[in-house]
Amino acid sequence: MRPTNNTLIEVSVIIPCYNEGETIQLLLQALLEQTYPSTKMEVVIADALSEDDTREKIAQFAQEHSDLRIVVVDNPRRTIPAAVNTAAQAAQGTYLVRMDAHSVPDMEYVATSIQLLKDGVAENVGGVWEIAPGDESCIAKAIAAAASHPLGAGDALYRIAKKAAYVETVPFGAFSKAVFEKVGRFDESLLSNEDYEFNTRIHLNGGKVWLDPRIHSRYFARKNLRQLARQYWRYGFWKLKMLKRYPKTIRWRQAIPPLFVFGVLLFTILSVFSNFARIILACILGLYLAILLAFSLFEAFKRKNLCYIAMVCAITVMHFSWGMGFLYSAVDISREV
Repeated sequence: MRPTNNTLIEVSVIIPCYNEGETIQLLLQALLEQTYPSTKMEVVIADALSEDDTREKIAQFAQEHSDLRIVVVDNPRRTIPAAVNTAAQAAQGTYLVRMDAHSVPDMEYVATSIQLLKDGVAENVGGVWEIAPGDESCIAKAIAAAASHPLGAGDALYRIAKKAAYVETVPFGAFSKAVFEKVGRFDESLLSNEDYEFNTRIHLNGGKVWLDPRIHSRYFARKNLRQLARQYWRYGFWKLKMLKRYPKTIRWRQAIPPLFVFGVLLFTILSVFSNFARIILACILGLYLAILLAFSLFEAFKRKNLCYIAMVCAITVMHFSWGMGFLYSAVDISREV
């Protein structure tokens, strides 16, 4: 039965959402099938005024599964930080579990997260992604593989970790409402990297962040290179905005793409005037593409699917989009945070 007394609600799953008609019911079904009791859990969806059939599908699911409390609130600002804050404000639970509308959590996801929080392991706990293709096309499969490969993900532990550990950040995460109120709401001036910034404030307030592979979910990657480019350009652009505020949080993997892109741009300009610069540029790009092609061919051979040769394109788009976004952010003063 649907809970009628809000005091029964211990956990609020909060979900930013916009035009997620293709995946929202998959997520809701996975939440319904959690081992954590549905009578003690609610789902709060902050919808950015979706223009597809997202709301209809949410309403249909809620009508068919009245044992799971589902609340939809408007997010007219249409940003992820605003969605998290709006959903958290409407949430009745003691604990907040942030999910993404592109993800499908394992059955133990909520129960494991909440138990770790109750045991005092950390102020924020999260898990690892298994990145799945956005559809069945070759390029979507290549994008998903690239996003989970060290050449694409770097040392991002939430994509590659096999063991539990204290970390700098986790994607989404679960935390108590008390921690959320103590540390402060998500920063709505950051349109990306909001998780990292929130976790940085947890650390600065003496808290810890724990990554545990038992907290596992599938995440649907972007379907095509255009969507991928926009996503990684946004990551790079807002990463520098955050680093200006917290410069000590920069890591080597974050510096490589902008430095590489800057080098390519520099030698491209110099090659107009210098044969030597042309040779250097050709060597840089040739070596870069050769490395990517070697790893892509290995993946295609290992998976017995020629689609994965397209990882060359996906990783190139990821690196250059991230790097260009980062460099553009360095000269952009219109959106300082």
